[in-house]
Amino acid sequence: MKKILAVFDGYKLSESTLRYAIEITKQSKSHLTGIFLDAFFYHNYNLNKVLRTSLHPDMTMEELNKQDEQQRGKSAYEFEKACQNAGISFSVHRDHSVPLLELQYESMFADLIVINEREKFTRLDLQEPNDFIKDLLSSLHCPVMVVPDSYKQIDKIVFLYDGEPSSLYAIKMFSYLFSYLQDVPIDVLTIIEKDIIDPQLPGTILMTDFLGLRFSNFRSKLLKGNAEEMIISHLLAGGENQFVVLGAYRRSGFSRWLKPSMADTLMIGLDLPLFIAHD
Repeated sequence: MKKILAVFDGYKLSESTLRYAIEITKQSKSHLTGIFLDAFFYHNYNLNKVLRTSLHPDMTMEELNKQDEQQRGKSAYEFEKACQNAGISFSVHRDHSVPLLELQYESMFADLIVINEREKFTRLDLQEPNDFIKDLLSSLHCPVMVVPDSYKQIDKIVFLYDGEPSSLYAIKMFSYLFSYLQDVPIDVLTIIEKDIIDPQLPGTILMTDFLGLRFSNFRSKLLKGNAEEMIISHLLAGGENQFVVLGAYRRSGFSRWLKPSMADTLMIGLDLPLFIAHD
């Protein structure tokens, strides 16, 4: 049985994370653990404002902390209730340590992490994708599914494949974790930036054999041009029910194609779920 981690901010439970995680768990017959990162330094109120304006800050903070705990408890209860209604195996883990460090450690023992693209575990308004998501993606020890704010049924899968080991590794891990999607239409998208007369899919024969053993409905798409522009154009034309699979994420970009600005576009601008895997 695989172990899936769904990551939540207890102050604002992500409905899309919950729906995606439950659906994956149910279809793959896995175990779902709800990770509620209740960091000791993260509050749902403005601490500086309380200290400046309250006549009795200690009493005010005590009351606000109780309200925070009630809200976090309510979110955990909603998760439990949804899992019970779905009839899946589940557990709840509430952690009070540093969110990034906790997730890095827990990812060593997980098969997949599901998290909303906007999770930040701070009250501050941050540019998206925020530093928490960027740091998380570059340091996890298992694949991660980054989901948009709204749940979308998966009608099509797009593999970003450049012939490099990292992109193939992502496809391989996807096939292990999402075997129930083997009949969903798949585009294997490769961008040829060099001027080649007769471009071909990298590792054509081996790649075709590899895909044929795992998926029943795939096609290769080779496009010429600027990688960033062609990827965005293809995904925009493909509709909103796509699931994008890509290789290793690094602070300088993922795969030799993609720069940080491209990562930002995929996570925010296109509003699509992403599957990202490290090798």
